Amino acid sequence: MASHIILPPDDNDDDEQQRREDEEADERPRGQAGEQAAALPFSAMCVRISRDSYPNLRSLRNASAVSLTDAAFVKISEGDFGYVLDDVPHLADYLHDIPTYPNPLQDHPAYSTVKQYFVNEDDTVPQKVVVQKNSRRGIHFRRAGPRQRVYFESDEVKACIVTCGGLCPGLNTVIRELVCGLSHMYNVNKIYGIQNGYKGFYSSNYVAITPKSVNDIHKKGGTVLGTSRGGHDTKKIVDNIQDRGINQVYIIGGDGTQKGAYEIFKEIRKRGLKVAVAGIPKTIDNDIAIIDKSFGFDSAVEEAQRAIDSAHVEACSAENGIGLVKLMGRYSGFIAMYATLASRDVDCCLIPESPFYMDGEGGLLQYIERRLKENKHMVIVVAEGAGQDIIAQSIPSSEQQDASGNKLLLDIGLWLTHKIKDHFKSKKTEMTIKYIDPTYMVRAIPSNASDNVYCTLLAHSAIHGAMAGYSSTIGMVNGRHAYIPFYRVTSTRNKVKITDRMWARLLSSTNQPSFLSRKDVDEAREADRLANKPPLPAGANHNVATAFSQSASSSSNGEI
Repeated sequence: MASHIILPPDDNDDDEQQRREDEEADERPRGQAGEQAAALPFSAMCVRISRDSYPNLRSLRNASAVSLTDAAFVKISEGDFGYVLDDVPHLADYLHDIPTYPNPLQDHPAYSTVKQYFVNEDDTVPQKVVVQKNSRRGIHFRRAGPRQRVYFESDEVKACIVTCGGLCPGLNTVIRELVCGLSHMYNVNKIYGIQNGYKGFYSSNYVAITPKSVNDIHKKGGTVLGTSRGGHDTKKIVDNIQDRGINQVYIIGGDGTQKGAYEIFKEIRKRGLKVAVAGIPKTIDNDIAIIDKSFGFDSAVEEAQRAIDSAHVEACSAENGIGLVKLMGRYSGFIAMYATLASRDVDCCLIPESPFYMDGEGGLLQYIERRLKENKHMVIVVAEGAGQDIIAQSIPSSEQQDASGNKLLLDIGLWLTHKIKDHFKSKKTEMTIKYIDPTYMVRAIPSNASDNVYCTLLAHSAIHGAMAGYSSTIGMVNGRHAYIPFYRVTSTRNKVKITDRMWARLLSSTNQPSFLSRKDVDEAREADRLANKPPLPAGANHNVATAFSQSASSSSNGEI
């Protein structure tokens, strides 16, 4: 069922002729267009998008070079009632007549009692589950899980695992379950760890890892393989993969790391190598698009609550006491929002997605005054990326970036502490403020029970996909594990929707003002719509374009 979109050739030397052809195509009766389209050659593995079936060809011709380059890796299949499968690359797409083998799991005693362990090839997972009576079926992703036939024999598999970017609870659990899953389910015995991130492919020796060597690592925080930011050199990495005979690459990291995984896959395909690339998304901020949530997020929220509890104790123990807690959240305030909702002791939560102001009627300082007058204490939670525009008005912002290309943030916690102190000093009002910054504490802990289970399922889904020949990012979509195209999780960032009910629940819990004008709300709605709109694959026809447009109105990890 999987299909490639192949773009029609474009002759730049004959634009006027093409313009006339396009106009004629637009005026041609529907029946004639359908008859001509039906006459075009068709195969199960290739759908040719003709000029007749793509009415807006001029926009395709003017598409960016990136879109046209990526079009070779986009696989779109259509079905009845507006069904669209946004499929993932497979070894058989470029390695023809590749042999398959029976899945070793069919003889595995642990799975012999499972009624239907193998996933049906036609099983897919919908991106949008809340629909109306006349809704189109919309975008789907290929369901994760073991297949009856695999594309690697156990003895030929040579797998490697790498962790990149910042720390996150559960990294060691994912490593452990990848090693144990490959060994125990598929009898793979050649598994290697890449040390210190992407640069470890070409600057460090590979480390052989076994189930015995990783047996207890899930009880520790961090990553036993080490990690780093940056260091991505696609050609060097693939040269090393090719030289060492690696044929399965498991890459654990955030959106930047997944972009790197996508580039690695494209270079692998360009060279025609029999290598599967599995990306396991990781981010403490929970800002990976499409998926329900990132592993380690629950653990981080749980640890953040400890800091909030401490701030609450400090605030309650002082006259006009304020506890200020800064949590992680560069672009997305999910940790701050969920920790606030779970705590119920927070009086104000500030996140990057919701602008606020300090002075004047309805400002933050006025709200703090009122809260202290009513309760004699107050707890404020702020995400690290909040209020950066306000700080920049009084402190020159730096254009420096970290190794991952992220702009270095100004410290909103310290800035707020000084502003609040100065305000009450000018009012000659006694107060005490305690600033707690557990930023790196929440990400350095071992994962909790629910995250351990989630990490296990992610690792197993990645293994099943790689053995079946797929290259993709693995994630949970609406409660089901799915194989998601790399470009879908790297093209947008998941953010808190301040126009959703979850943010309204928080405002109701804290009783804080929204700090928003009607203009702010309208701009937020438009920003949400644009942020969640997936990139339209080049050459997409009307049905596909409609499905992608409708998916922008929903987010699998947004409204609950």
